[in-house]
Amino acid sequence: MRKRFEQQFVLGRLPINETPIPKGMRGGALPKLAVALKEIYVTPKWNERVFEILESKITAGKKRTGRPGMDLWQIFVLAQVRLVQNISYDELYHLANYDSLIRQLMGVESGFGYEKYQFEYQNIFDNVSLLDDETVRELNQVILEFGHEVFKKKEEAALCLKTDSFVVESNVHFPTDYNLLWDSARKCLDIAGKFQTKYPSIPGWRKMGEWRRQLKNAMRAVGKASSSGGKGKEERIKRAAKYYLTKARALQEKLLDSRFPMVDKSDALLITILIRYMEFLDKFIDQLDRRILQEEKIPHEEKLFSIFEEYTEWISKGKLHPNVELGKMLAITTDQYNLIVDYRVMEAQSDSE
Repeated sequence: MRKRFEQQFVLGRLPINETPIPKGMRGGALPKLAVALKEIYVTPKWNERVFEILESKITAGKKRTGRPGMDLWQIFVLAQVRLVQNISYDELYHLANYDSLIRQLMGVESGFGYEKYQFEYQNIFDNVSLLDDETVRELNQVILEFGHEVFKKKEEAALCLKTDSFVVESNVHFPTDYNLLWDSARKCLDIAGKFQTKYPSIPGWRKMGEWRRQLKNAMRAVGKASSSGGKGKEERIKRAAKYYLTKARALQEKLLDSRFPMVDKSDALLITILIRYMEFLDKFIDQLDRRILQEEKIPHEEKLFSIFEEYTEWISKGKLHPNVELGKMLAITTDQYNLIVDYRVMEAQSDSE
């Protein structure tokens, strides 16, 4: 059973409506968010709409019995903090347990000398991740209307909108076909290593470390040949790439010939992941062969820039620094009150589109 919010009458527990908000000019976005959250909490008109959206997404169709989960208000606060601060769940976990401003807004902060309520990391992740993009958009609309009620002097005043885009960068290294081939190979070896640890009797994988060492050295040799100059550079690159491809294809054949056991669900999951990485292995073997040995230009639409964050795009906005960015383009529309009216993740689109 999950409740909207029920602040426990615990000795020393600090009430939400008495949360002190920092008034410094350099506090960043968090104090401004805290002001809005506090106002939404104490105003029935707005908190009722927020709770209706959260209930329709999280509690609809579920029994009103059982162990109580995280309160809807706490989920809402944590979700807004994560979005506004653009932080990871690790950083959100830290704020939820050690930032007194956020904790009092959540209704869990206690005064000095009293026992502190602590959230588990998995509890935060499981609950905040319940809010999908559609739900976040609905909540954003409520917050937008709340902001206009606060800032707009006249109800009939027209909105002045502007749209701009920026790149949300992915956490990836600079992509080349030869280092992406190494990423694919090492992940295949990681999965094979997990099977080797779980089932020591599996034949053929005793020299796991040697496979890893040879492939990594071959990848570095291609990179070194590509970055060096001098006479015979093209021949050195081809020679290094040919050896690298020979080792990668040998690994590919070994993986295809291996018969990894599938005893339980975890084995099935590992095999599914292995198949995906083997597809990447095959893709980059093909691209490296075509680009260097066959001297073919790889079409841009065939390229992949990360095997871990596959949505990553190669974005060039005509800037001098940086001239290239790796990530996804995000377009946002704001009004004269600096409120975000709309946003869109752009799929292989330019600003003009």
